Amino acid sequence: MSGERDLSKLLSGMRPELNPGSYVFTTLTGPVPDGVRPVASVTEPEGLTLVLPRQEADAAGLHYDYVAGWITLRVHSSLSAVGLTAAVSAALTEAGISCNVIAGYHHDHLFVHHELASVAVAVLEDLAARPR
Repeated sequence: MSGERDLSKLLSGMRPELNPGSYVFTTLTGPVPDGVRPVASVTEPEGLTLVLPRQEADAAGLHYDYVAGWITLRVHSSLSAVGLTAAVSAALTEAGISCNVIAGYHHDHLFVHHELASVAVAVLEDLAARPR
């Protein structure tokens, strides 16, 4: 299944869902410690960036300075869809909420400041409900 590409359908079908817990971004230059199961990773020249549950980072003694809430957009978006990230970012920008987006094969995942995660979900639900 290739996913939805129509922006109107993507926006109206977002169904943002806040995952439980808090998540952090950390970076490593060595191996991933035992017990650490990242939800996402990115290899950069400077090191391996991991997004993982805060409690795992704490247990492994990993440094972080950003604690996020993880929102999944439940619509199955195509990796070649145009405009979803821009529309979501614009709505969250209007609300003064920073957003870090990671695209999975089936869904887009947003990491927002943990204390503003519920507000971000409400902003996205409002965006989804707007007439097109």
